[in-house]
Amino acid sequence: MTGSDRERLILEPLADDPEVGRWLAALQDARRDTLAELRGGTPEMVDWYPAAPLNSIGSLLYHIALVEASWVTEEILEDPESPEMAALLPWPDREPPTGGASSGHLSRIDSLRMDEHLARLEAVRRYALDHLRPMSNDEFHRARTLERYDVAPDWVVHHLLQHEAEHRSHIAWLRDTFPKS
Repeated sequence: MTGSDRERLILEPLADDPEVGRWLAALQDARRDTLAELRGGTPEMVDWYPAAPLNSIGSLLYHIALVEASWVTEEILEDPESPEMAALLPWPDREPPTGGASSGHLSRIDSLRMDEHLARLEAVRRYALDHLRPMSNDEFHRARTLERYDVAPDWVVHHLLQHEAEHRSHIAWLRDTFPKS
């Protein structure tokens, strides 16, 4: 195995501050894993819903992007009115309640191609990185006092890593159980 063939399992910092940069590198590593799970998928898989009350790959990809944008804009930047993110994410996260009770199901995001979902994920990630890269270590660890809780950017990134990993496994399951013709 040559040096260029050797896999590198290292979080190379993506920001001037090494600690902030390693957290951002972890975000990018998680996204690479998600994109790897999408390889081998077909256009028909994007909008497929299994018989159980589960979500489609397309709905999960939209949800991953929406949650990332929400946490970055609202909790980290304390700017819930980002027009850029609103334009990218026009649908609500969940289906509207029926009969007074929330369905709890993610909104159905159907009839979009995989490349449209991937472009949205990339745009949200670019926005996040552009806003997080310049942060100092102190700012990255500074707790923001919101109405319901206190939260720091380091915890948000930790949460986003877990959130994407959980949905990545759901995406892989959908890909692997899609009915073969």
